Amino acid sequence: MDQPKLERLLRLMKMLTGNVSYSINDLSDKVNMSVRTVYRYIDTFREAGFVIKKRGDFIRIDKSSQYFKDISQLIHFTEEEACILKSAIESIDENNLLKQNLKKKLYTVYDYKILAHTTVHTKDSHNVNKLIEAIENKQQVILHNYRSANSKVIRNRKVEVFAFTTNYIQIWAYDMEKKKNKLFKVKRIEKVEILPLSWQYENEHQSGYIDIFRISSFNQYFIKLRLGLLSMSLLTEEYPLSEQYLTKISDNEWILETNVCSYEGIGRFVTGLLHDIEILESDDFKEYMKKRIIFLQKIAICQKLSK
Repeated sequence: MDQPKLERLLRLMKMLTGNVSYSINDLSDKVNMSVRTVYRYIDTFREAGFVIKKRGDFIRIDKSSQYFKDISQLIHFTEEEACILKSAIESIDENNLLKQNLKKKLYTVYDYKILAHTTVHTKDSHNVNKLIEAIENKQQVILHNYRSANSKVIRNRKVEVFAFTTNYIQIWAYDMEKKKNKLFKVKRIEKVEILPLSWQYENEHQSGYIDIFRISSFNQYFIKLRLGLLSMSLLTEEYPLSEQYLTKISDNEWILETNVCSYEGIGRFVTGLLHDIEILESDDFKEYMKKRIIFLQKIAICQKLSK
């Protein structure tokens, strides 16, 4: 089997054994192969001894398959090994890009529950495990006493949780009261209660985007900046994931090209470094910055007058 075919086969296996269930059409789209080819590969798995389970339109490899257990022993860590790895990983500076990349790679081999213990603060791990259980079993939950930073209100939220963001910091969930998908921060949840109710709105579940400034949205806006040495250094230190979107054009200049979920995060960063940053694109972002600067100048004047 040539390398591209082997890579597709492994990608398909990864999806069929992950914590998210996919239909044949989903698999076809995500691995970029025809539905007929997907079925052929699944037949190959079956003939190789894997147990294939189908529920409605969704299909997956049963983790009770003997071959799957053999593979798991090779790529999954024991709890003792996970504790050692946790200590090693957490000793790396939080803003180091290597730490972020290492955690991402470990996501592909860790069991969800073991990973939660290695990356989540002790006081949040119980809630994370409850959320993982709810996702795996497709059950609704109540987020008790959720502290909203936007509304400044503490109250219960009944939701359908379907995905985590990096490092289990936030969850994507369908808010049944608001009838829309939202992000909720794990640290703001006092307690997770799993309800004896199955998902009712699975067709509505949709994860949005999270940009390098940790802003989330279902929209994206392209920006292009020319950065000096100071702004490049501060950007990569504060937002490590930005490094992959930087192109060096000289010893003291870099180009940042990326999509952002709103101008809020990038706007805050640029405001403090206007002397070291040139906005190349887009016109909408330039206009946003003009208005932001005028607004901040007015606030500064008011503060001076009030003294």
